[in-house]
Amino acid sequence: MLSALLILHGYLWWRLVRSTTRRGRVRRWLTLGLLVLAALPVLAVFLDGDGAGAVAADWVGFTWLGVAFYTFLTLLVLEPVRLLLRPWARSRRAEVVGAPVAVLPSGAAPEREAVQPEHEVIDPSRRLFVARGLALTAGVVALGTAGTGAHLANSAPVVRRVPVTLAGLDPALDGLRIVTFSDGHLSTTYGGRRFERLVEIVNAQRPDVVAIVGDLVDGEVADLRDDVAPLADLVSDQGVYFVTGNHEYFVDTTAWLRHLPTLGVQVLRNERVAIRRGGASFDLAGIDDRTADRSGLPGHGADLDAALDGRDDATPVVLLAHQPVMVEQARAAGVDLQVSGHTHGGQLWPFDYAIRLDQPAVQGRSRVGDTQLYVTPGAGFWGPPMRIGARPEVSVIELRAP
Repeated sequence: MLSALLILHGYLWWRLVRSTTRRGRVRRWLTLGLLVLAALPVLAVFLDGDGAGAVAADWVGFTWLGVAFYTFLTLLVLEPVRLLLRPWARSRRAEVVGAPVAVLPSGAAPEREAVQPEHEVIDPSRRLFVARGLALTAGVVALGTAGTGAHLANSAPVVRRVPVTLAGLDPALDGLRIVTFSDGHLSTTYGGRRFERLVEIVNAQRPDVVAIVGDLVDGEVADLRDDVAPLADLVSDQGVYFVTGNHEYFVDTTAWLRHLPTLGVQVLRNERVAIRRGGASFDLAGIDDRTADRSGLPGHGADLDAALDGRDDATPVVLLAHQPVMVEQARAAGVDLQVSGHTHGGQLWPFDYAIRLDQPAVQGRSRVGDTQLYVTPGAGFWGPPMRIGARPEVSVIELRAP
Protein backbone atom coordinates (compact mmCIF):
# COMPACT_ATOMS: atom_id res chain seq x y z
CA MET A 1 0.00 0.00 0.00
CA LEU A 2 2.82 2.40 0.84
CA SER A 3 4.45 1.60 -2.52
CA ALA A 4 1.20 2.36 -4.33
CA LEU A 5 0.86 5.69 -2.48
CA LEU A 6 4.46 6.57 -3.37
CA ILE A 7 3.92 5.88 -7.07
CA LEU A 8 0.59 7.73 -7.08
CA HIS A 9 1.91 10.88 -5.44
CA GLY A 10 5.20 10.79 -7.34
CA TYR A 11 3.29 10.94 -10.61
CA LEU A 12 1.00 13.67 -9.29
CA TRP A 13 4.04 15.72 -8.27
CA TRP A 14 5.54 15.32 -11.74
CA ARG A 15 2.40 16.44 -13.55
CA LEU A 16 0.80 18.89 -11.09
CA VAL A 17 3.86 20.56 -9.55
CA ARG A 18 7.03 20.13 -11.59
CA SER A 19 5.38 20.44 -15.01
CA THR A 20 3.22 23.44 -14.09
CA THR A 21 5.73 25.63 -12.23
CA ARG A 22 9.16 27.14 -12.63
CA ARG A 23 11.86 26.60 -10.07
CA GLY A 24 11.38 28.73 -7.00
CA ARG A 25 9.26 29.34 -3.95
CA VAL A 26 5.92 28.33 -5.50
CA ARG A 27 7.24 24.91 -6.52
CA ARG A 28 8.72 24.34 -3.05
CA TRP A 29 5.45 25.20 -1.29
CA LEU A 30 3.39 23.02 -3.62
CA THR A 31 5.80 20.14 -3.09
CA LEU A 32 5.48 20.50 0.68
CA GLY A 33 1.68 20.59 0.42
CA LEU A 34 1.60 17.41 -1.67
CA LEU A 35 3.87 15.66 0.83
CA VAL A 36 1.44 16.53 3.63
CA LEU A 37 -1.52 15.25 1.59
CA ALA A 38 0.38 12.03 0.83
CA ALA A 39 0.92 11.45 4.55
CA LEU A 40 -2.78 11.85 5.45
CA PRO A 41 -4.03 8.49 4.07
CA VAL A 42 -1.21 6.74 5.94
CA LEU A 43 -2.27 8.45 9.17
CA ALA A 44 -5.89 7.50 8.48
CA VAL A 45 -4.97 3.82 8.22
CA PHE A 46 -2.68 3.64 11.24
CA LEU A 47 -4.30 6.15 13.63
CA ASP A 48 -6.61 4.19 15.93
CA GLY A 49 -9.52 5.39 18.05
CA ASP A 50 -12.47 7.71 17.53
CA GLY A 51 -11.06 10.96 18.88
CA ALA A 52 -11.37 14.22 17.00
CA GLY A 53 -7.89 13.83 15.52
CA ALA A 54 -8.56 10.32 14.24
CA VAL A 55 -11.93 11.32 12.77
CA ALA A 56 -10.43 14.32 10.98
CA ALA A 57 -7.50 12.26 9.68
CA ASP A 58 -9.87 9.59 8.35
CA TRP A 59 -12.22 11.99 6.58
CA VAL A 60 -9.56 14.24 5.09
CA GLY A 61 -7.04 11.48 4.36
CA PHE A 62 -9.45 9.07 2.69
CA THR A 63 -11.28 11.83 0.80
CA TRP A 64 -7.98 13.10 -0.57
CA LEU A 65 -7.06 9.53 -1.55
CA GLY A 66 -10.20 9.30 -3.69
CA VAL A 67 -9.58 12.68 -5.31
CA ALA A 68 -5.90 11.82 -5.89
CA PHE A 69 -6.79 8.49 -7.50
CA TYR A 70 -9.17 10.04 -10.02
CA THR A 71 -6.72 12.89 -10.70
CA PHE A 72 -4.05 10.26 -11.38
CA LEU A 73 -6.43 8.32 -13.64
CA THR A 74 -7.51 11.42 -15.58
CA LEU A 75 -3.92 12.56 -16.11
CA LEU A 76 -3.05 9.13 -17.48
CA VAL A 77 -5.97 9.35 -19.91
CA LEU A 78 -4.77 12.82 -20.95
CA GLU A 79 -1.19 11.70 -21.66
CA PRO A 80 -1.96 11.16 -25.39
CA VAL A 81 -3.35 14.72 -25.52
CA ARG A 82 -0.15 16.05 -24.00
CA LEU A 83 1.90 14.17 -26.61
CA LEU A 84 -0.28 15.52 -29.44
CA LEU A 85 0.20 19.09 -28.17
CA ARG A 86 3.94 18.65 -27.75
CA PRO A 87 4.82 19.91 -31.27
CA TRP A 88 2.77 23.06 -30.63
CA ALA A 89 4.81 23.72 -27.47
CA ARG A 90 7.95 23.93 -29.60
CA SER A 91 9.14 26.98 -31.59
CA ARG A 92 11.73 27.36 -34.35
CA ARG A 93 14.82 29.47 -33.68
CA ALA A 94 18.01 30.19 -35.63
CA GLU A 95 21.29 30.46 -33.78
CA VAL A 96 24.52 32.05 -35.17
CA VAL A 97 27.58 29.90 -34.82
CA GLY A 98 30.61 31.88 -33.64
CA ALA A 99 33.04 30.56 -36.25
CA PRO A 100 36.54 32.16 -36.45
CA VAL A 101 36.86 34.90 -39.11
CA ALA A 102 39.48 34.13 -41.78
CA VAL A 103 42.08 36.82 -42.70
CA LEU A 104 41.59 37.57 -46.41
CA PRO A 105 43.85 39.30 -48.94
CA SER A 106 43.26 42.99 -49.57
CA GLY A 107 40.22 43.57 -51.76
CA ALA A 108 38.86 40.04 -51.37
CA ALA A 109 35.18 39.71 -50.48
CA PRO A 110 34.64 38.50 -46.89
CA GLU A 111 32.97 35.17 -46.46
CA ARG A 112 29.54 35.09 -44.82
CA GLU A 113 29.37 34.05 -41.23
CA ALA A 114 28.31 30.43 -40.79
CA VAL A 115 24.71 30.24 -39.59
CA GLN A 116 23.27 27.13 -37.92
CA PRO A 117 20.00 26.00 -39.54
CA GLU A 118 16.78 26.63 -37.66
CA HIS A 119 15.89 23.97 -35.11
CA GLU A 120 13.07 23.35 -32.64
CA VAL A 121 13.33 24.21 -28.95
CA ILE A 122 10.79 24.09 -26.15
CA ASP A 123 8.90 27.32 -25.65
CA PRO A 124 8.58 27.62 -21.82
CA SER A 125 5.40 29.68 -21.95
CA ARG A 126 3.66 27.21 -24.25
CA ARG A 127 4.88 24.22 -22.22
CA LEU A 128 3.48 25.73 -19.02
CA PHE A 129 0.19 26.57 -20.75
CA VAL A 130 -0.27 22.94 -21.86
CA ALA A 131 0.75 21.49 -18.49
CA ARG A 132 -1.50 23.84 -16.53
CA GLY A 133 -4.44 23.29 -18.85
CA LEU A 134 -4.20 19.51 -18.51
CA ALA A 135 -3.73 19.76 -14.73
CA LEU A 136 -6.81 21.99 -14.43
CA THR A 137 -8.85 19.59 -16.57
CA ALA A 138 -7.76 16.63 -14.45
CA GLY A 139 -8.61 18.48 -11.26
CA VAL A 140 -12.11 19.40 -12.43
CA VAL A 141 -12.84 15.84 -13.62
CA ALA A 142 -11.47 14.32 -10.41
CA LEU A 143 -13.42 16.65 -8.11
CA GLY A 144 -16.62 16.07 -10.08
CA THR A 145 -16.16 12.29 -10.02
CA ALA A 146 -15.21 12.19 -6.34
CA GLY A 147 -18.11 14.45 -5.41
CA THR A 148 -20.58 12.24 -7.27
CA GLY A 149 -19.06 9.17 -5.62
CA ALA A 150 -19.33 10.73 -2.15
CA HIS A 151 -23.00 11.54 -2.75
CA LEU A 152 -23.77 7.99 -3.92
CA ALA A 153 -21.84 6.33 -1.09
CA ASN A 154 -23.74 8.27 1.55
CA SER A 155 -27.16 8.02 -0.08
CA ALA A 156 -29.81 5.46 0.87
CA PRO A 157 -29.02 1.92 -0.34
CA VAL A 158 -31.01 0.72 -3.31
CA VAL A 159 -33.19 -2.37 -2.79
CA ARG A 160 -32.61 -5.15 -5.30
CA ARG A 161 -35.01 -8.08 -5.48
CA VAL A 162 -33.40 -11.33 -6.58
CA PRO A 163 -35.68 -14.33 -7.25
CA VAL A 164 -33.72 -17.58 -6.92
CA THR A 165 -35.16 -21.00 -7.73
CA LEU A 166 -33.74 -23.79 -5.55
CA ALA A 167 -34.03 -27.38 -6.70
CA GLY A 168 -35.84 -29.44 -4.09
CA LEU A 169 -37.30 -26.46 -2.23
CA ASP A 170 -40.63 -27.33 -0.65
CA PRO A 171 -43.49 -25.25 -2.18
CA ALA A 172 -44.39 -24.20 1.38
CA LEU A 173 -41.17 -22.16 1.40
CA ASP A 174 -41.90 -20.44 -1.90
CA GLY A 175 -41.51 -16.67 -1.54
CA LEU A 176 -39.40 -16.80 1.63
CA ARG A 177 -37.29 -13.65 1.81
CA ILE A 178 -33.64 -13.58 2.85
CA VAL A 179 -32.75 -9.89 3.21
CA THR A 180 -29.00 -9.52 3.08
CA PHE A 181 -26.33 -6.85 3.20
CA SER A 182 -22.59 -6.86 3.71
CA ASP A 183 -19.60 -4.59 4.18
CA GLY A 184 -21.10 -2.00 6.49
CA HIS A 185 -17.55 -1.14 7.62
CA LEU A 186 -18.79 0.80 10.63
CA SER A 187 -16.04 3.25 11.47
CA THR A 188 -15.31 6.94 12.03
CA THR A 189 -16.55 7.64 8.48
CA TYR A 190 -19.65 5.41 8.34
CA GLY A 191 -22.31 4.90 10.98
CA GLY A 192 -24.80 6.96 12.95
CA ARG A 193 -27.95 7.95 11.07
CA ARG A 194 -26.80 6.22 7.87
CA PHE A 195 -26.67 2.84 9.60
CA GLU A 196 -30.02 3.47 11.30
CA ARG A 197 -31.47 4.16 7.84
CA LEU A 198 -30.00 0.88 6.57
CA VAL A 199 -31.73 -1.05 9.37
CA GLU A 200 -35.02 0.70 8.58
CA ILE A 201 -34.72 -0.27 4.91
CA VAL A 202 -34.05 -3.91 5.86
CA ASN A 203 -37.10 -3.99 8.15
CA ALA A 204 -39.26 -2.43 5.43
CA GLN A 205 -38.68 -5.54 3.29
CA ARG A 206 -40.46 -7.71 5.93
CA PRO A 207 -37.64 -10.26 6.03
CA ASP A 208 -38.10 -13.89 6.97
CA VAL A 209 -34.34 -14.09 7.49
CA VAL A 210 -31.72 -11.34 7.77
CA ALA A 211 -28.20 -12.31 6.67
CA ILE A 212 -25.21 -10.04 7.31
CA VAL A 213 -22.37 -11.37 5.18
CA GLY A 214 -19.25 -10.03 6.90
CA ASP A 215 -17.12 -6.88 7.23
CA LEU A 216 -19.63 -5.23 9.52
CA VAL A 217 -17.06 -3.28 11.54
CA ASP A 218 -13.74 -1.48 11.22
CA GLY A 219 -13.04 -0.72 14.85
CA GLU A 220 -13.28 -1.96 18.40
CA VAL A 221 -16.47 -2.57 20.38
CA ALA A 222 -15.67 0.29 22.75
CA ASP A 223 -15.46 2.75 19.83
CA LEU A 224 -18.47 1.51 17.83
CA ARG A 225 -20.91 0.37 20.51
CA ASP A 226 -23.37 3.17 19.72
CA ASP A 227 -23.00 2.85 15.95
CA VAL A 228 -23.76 -0.87 15.92
CA ALA A 229 -26.68 -0.59 18.39
CA PRO A 230 -29.38 -0.28 15.65
CA LEU A 231 -28.86 -3.99 14.89
CA ALA A 232 -31.03 -4.66 17.93
CA ASP A 233 -33.94 -3.08 16.04
CA LEU A 234 -33.87 -5.61 13.20
CA VAL A 235 -37.14 -7.53 12.93
CA SER A 236 -37.11 -10.96 11.29
CA ASP A 237 -39.44 -13.97 11.55
CA GLN A 238 -36.61 -16.51 11.46
CA GLY A 239 -33.71 -14.59 13.01
CA VAL A 240 -30.70 -12.41 12.16
CA TYR A 241 -27.49 -14.23 11.19
CA PHE A 242 -23.92 -13.10 10.70
CA VAL A 243 -20.68 -14.52 9.34
CA THR A 244 -17.26 -12.95 9.75
CA GLY A 245 -15.42 -11.12 7.00
CA ASN A 246 -11.71 -10.44 6.74
CA HIS A 247 -12.06 -7.05 8.49
CA GLU A 248 -13.48 -8.67 11.62
CA TYR A 249 -10.01 -10.16 12.04
CA PHE A 250 -8.30 -6.75 11.92
CA VAL A 251 -9.79 -5.93 15.34
CA ASP A 252 -10.63 -7.77 18.57
CA THR A 253 -12.65 -10.54 16.93
CA THR A 254 -13.56 -12.30 20.16
CA ALA A 255 -15.05 -9.13 21.66
CA TRP A 256 -17.29 -8.66 18.63
CA LEU A 257 -18.41 -12.30 18.58
CA ARG A 258 -19.49 -11.86 22.20
CA HIS A 259 -21.19 -8.50 21.62
CA LEU A 260 -23.28 -9.29 18.53
CA PRO A 261 -25.50 -11.91 20.27
CA THR A 262 -26.45 -9.25 22.85
CA LEU A 263 -28.02 -7.37 19.91
CA GLY A 264 -30.01 -10.39 18.76
CA VAL A 265 -27.54 -11.40 16.03
CA GLN A 266 -26.61 -15.09 15.83
CA VAL A 267 -23.09 -15.72 14.57
CA LEU A 268 -22.70 -18.79 12.34
CA ARG A 269 -19.21 -20.18 12.66
CA ASN A 270 -18.87 -23.26 10.47
CA GLU A 271 -22.36 -24.38 11.42
CA ARG A 272 -25.91 -24.38 10.12
CA VAL A 273 -29.45 -23.85 11.31
CA ALA A 274 -32.77 -25.06 9.94
CA ILE A 275 -35.11 -22.38 8.59
CA ARG A 276 -38.69 -23.67 8.86
CA ARG A 277 -42.11 -22.74 7.63
CA GLY A 278 -44.69 -25.23 8.82
CA GLY A 279 -43.26 -28.69 8.20
CA ALA A 280 -40.92 -27.53 5.42
CA SER A 281 -37.32 -26.45 5.93
CA PHE A 282 -33.99 -25.64 4.31
CA ASP A 283 -30.52 -25.36 5.81
CA LEU A 284 -28.83 -21.99 6.34
CA ALA A 285 -25.08 -22.52 6.80
CA GLY A 286 -22.35 -20.03 7.59
CA ILE A 287 -18.55 -20.27 7.61
CA ASP A 288 -15.68 -18.12 8.89
CA ASP A 289 -13.88 -15.89 6.43
CA ARG A 290 -11.18 -17.66 4.44
CA THR A 291 -8.50 -15.48 6.10
CA ALA A 292 -9.58 -16.48 9.62
CA ASP A 293 -6.99 -19.23 9.96
CA ARG A 294 -4.23 -16.57 9.70
CA SER A 295 -5.61 -14.65 12.68
CA GLY A 296 -3.92 -16.85 15.25
CA LEU A 297 -7.23 -17.39 17.05
CA PRO A 298 -7.72 -21.05 17.97
CA GLY A 299 -10.58 -22.75 16.18
CA HIS A 300 -11.02 -20.01 13.56
CA GLY A 301 -10.93 -20.79 9.87
CA ALA A 302 -13.38 -21.57 7.07
CA ASP A 303 -14.55 -25.18 7.46
CA LEU A 304 -17.38 -26.00 5.09
CA ASP A 305 -17.22 -29.71 5.88
CA ALA A 306 -17.95 -28.98 9.53
CA ALA A 307 -20.84 -26.68 8.60
CA LEU A 308 -22.49 -29.34 6.41
CA ASP A 309 -21.59 -32.43 8.41
CA GLY A 310 -24.54 -34.75 8.96
CA ARG A 311 -27.04 -32.83 6.86
CA ASP A 312 -29.75 -34.42 4.72
CA ASP A 313 -28.61 -34.05 1.10
CA ALA A 314 -32.25 -33.83 -0.03
CA THR A 315 -32.69 -30.57 1.90
CA PRO A 316 -31.62 -27.42 0.03
CA VAL A 317 -28.78 -25.46 1.61
CA VAL A 318 -28.00 -21.76 1.44
CA LEU A 319 -24.44 -20.84 2.42
CA LEU A 320 -23.30 -17.50 3.86
CA ALA A 321 -19.63 -16.97 2.99
CA HIS A 322 -18.04 -13.52 2.96
CA GLN A 323 -15.81 -14.05 -0.07
CA PRO A 324 -17.25 -15.22 -3.41
CA VAL A 325 -14.14 -17.30 -4.09
CA MET A 326 -15.46 -19.92 -1.66
CA VAL A 327 -18.00 -20.94 -4.30
CA GLU A 328 -15.66 -23.61 -5.69
CA GLN A 329 -15.75 -25.43 -2.36
CA ALA A 330 -19.50 -24.84 -2.19
CA ARG A 331 -19.98 -26.40 -5.63
CA ALA A 332 -17.97 -29.47 -4.64
CA ALA A 333 -20.07 -29.81 -1.46
CA GLY A 334 -23.39 -29.58 -3.31
CA VAL A 335 -24.47 -26.17 -1.96
CA ASP A 336 -27.53 -24.81 -3.79
CA LEU A 337 -26.95 -21.09 -3.23
CA GLN A 338 -24.02 -19.10 -1.84
CA VAL A 339 -24.54 -15.50 -0.67
CA SER A 340 -21.39 -13.35 -0.44
CA GLY A 341 -20.11 -9.77 -0.22
CA HIS A 342 -16.50 -8.57 0.12
CA THR A 343 -16.10 -6.99 -3.32
CA HIS A 344 -18.08 -3.74 -2.74
CA GLY A 345 -19.04 -4.15 -6.39
CA GLY A 346 -15.63 -2.62 -7.10
CA GLN A 347 -16.54 0.51 -5.08
CA LEU A 348 -14.30 2.76 -7.19
CA TRP A 349 -14.31 2.08 -10.92
CA PRO A 350 -12.19 0.56 -12.49
CA PHE A 351 -11.20 -1.56 -9.45
CA ASP A 352 -13.90 -4.07 -10.41
CA TYR A 353 -11.56 -5.30 -13.15
CA ALA A 354 -8.79 -5.90 -10.60
CA ILE A 355 -11.19 -7.76 -8.29
CA ARG A 356 -11.89 -10.26 -11.07
CA LEU A 357 -8.28 -11.44 -10.74
CA ASP A 358 -9.05 -12.71 -7.22
CA GLN A 359 -12.80 -13.38 -7.16
CA PRO A 360 -15.10 -15.24 -9.58
CA ALA A 361 -17.73 -12.48 -9.53
CA VAL A 362 -17.91 -8.81 -8.55
CA GLN A 363 -21.64 -8.40 -7.99
CA GLY A 364 -24.97 -9.89 -8.96
CA ARG A 365 -26.03 -13.44 -9.70
CA SER A 366 -23.98 -16.10 -11.44
CA ARG A 367 -23.58 -19.88 -11.43
CA VAL A 368 -20.67 -22.24 -10.87
CA GLY A 369 -21.74 -25.74 -11.82
CA ASP A 370 -24.98 -26.48 -10.01
CA THR A 371 -24.28 -23.86 -7.34
CA GLN A 372 -25.82 -20.42 -7.70
CA LEU A 373 -23.88 -17.42 -6.39
CA TYR A 374 -25.18 -14.02 -5.40
CA VAL A 375 -22.70 -11.25 -4.53
CA THR A 376 -24.14 -8.16 -2.89
CA PRO A 377 -22.10 -4.98 -3.50
CA GLY A 378 -22.33 -3.95 0.15
CA ALA A 379 -23.87 -1.11 2.06
CA GLY A 380 -20.86 0.90 3.27
CA PHE A 381 -17.37 1.65 2.03
CA TRP A 382 -13.75 1.23 3.00
CA GLY A 383 -11.11 3.88 2.45
CA PRO A 384 -12.38 6.76 0.29
CA PRO A 385 -15.97 7.59 1.32
CA MET A 386 -17.10 7.24 -2.28
CA ARG A 387 -18.74 4.78 -4.66
CA ILE A 388 -18.35 5.00 -8.44
CA GLY A 389 -20.18 2.39 -10.48
CA ALA A 390 -21.43 0.46 -7.44
CA ARG A 391 -24.40 1.82 -5.49
CA PRO A 392 -24.85 0.69 -1.86
CA GLU A 393 -27.41 -2.09 -1.79
CA VAL A 394 -29.79 -4.13 0.32
CA SER A 395 -30.54 -7.41 -1.46
CA VAL A 396 -33.84 -9.26 -1.08
CA ILE A 397 -33.34 -12.88 -2.13
CA GLU A 398 -36.74 -14.45 -2.78
CA LEU A 399 -36.58 -18.24 -2.73
CA ARG A 400 -38.70 -19.98 -5.35
CA ALA A 401 -39.76 -23.61 -5.57
CA PRO A 402 -39.26 -25.26 -8.97
